Amino acid sequence: MPATYPLHLLAAGAVLGALATPAEGRQAISRDSVPGTLFVFELVWVKGGPVTVPGREGPQAVQVAPFWIGRTEVTWELYDVFAYDLDGARDRGGRDAIARPSRPYGAPDYGFGHQGFPVISVARDAAEAFARWLSERTGQRYRLPTEAEWVRAAGLAVGGAAADLAQLAWHAGNSAGQSHAIASRAADAIGLHDLFGNAAEWVMSADGRRVTRGGSWHNPPALVGPDARAVQDDSWNERDPQYPKSRWWLSDGPFVGFRLVREP
Repeated sequence: MPATYPLHLLAAGAVLGALATPAEGRQAISRDSVPGTLFVFELVWVKGGPVTVPGREGPQAVQVAPFWIGRTEVTWELYDVFAYDLDGARDRGGRDAIARPSRPYGAPDYGFGHQGFPVISVARDAAEAFARWLSERTGQRYRLPTEAEWVRAAGLAVGGAAADLAQLAWHAGNSAGQSHAIASRAADAIGLHDLFGNAAEWVMSADGRRVTRGGSWHNPPALVGPDARAVQDDSWNERDPQYPKSRWWLSDGPFVGFRLVREP
């Protein structure tokens, strides 16, 4: 049976767990919280190593340093605090240096589910702003993973074998056309959930393009897994009537979400 977690265990990073670097060879979990809220979330330690990623001039070899990565994709409960100013920073008259999302065009969760479901329909700018907000609230350093970090985690996640998508991933063959609650599929070899499928995940690419990895519930099984890579195009925001298009929301991107890393 897949492991399950209470819905307050979200994906992101930082302050309840020990911050020491894990001993070599040990798989470590950090259980983190956000001051002033009841939100708790888990991260998994990923050891460093070499990977190859797309670059501006072709494949690029990268040595990845160790890092912490969210055990699941970020869910709506915590993102809503940021997006809708539920922490009351503006009402308190406090300094809020981080811009927050404008009102979305339509329902960004598409009615798939909210509590315990991964954030979807978010532009990369919004995911980056969320990471800055979380960093400010916790005093830790959160950000989107680099593509090299994501590839490193994915390589360890499959343990050198072909990914068993039937157990690990929500994809077009089993998703019934929607996203699903986090951790409702089995954990992979390093304890992550939904690294492949469910929501495709924003990464920071070496070639400068807006890239997601892993594939989503929207993709056929052949386009879900450690090699899955997609570059944003106009179709992801086609119905947005604004000009210019929203920098926060993807009107036609219900398959796009994110998870965060925390720097050691």
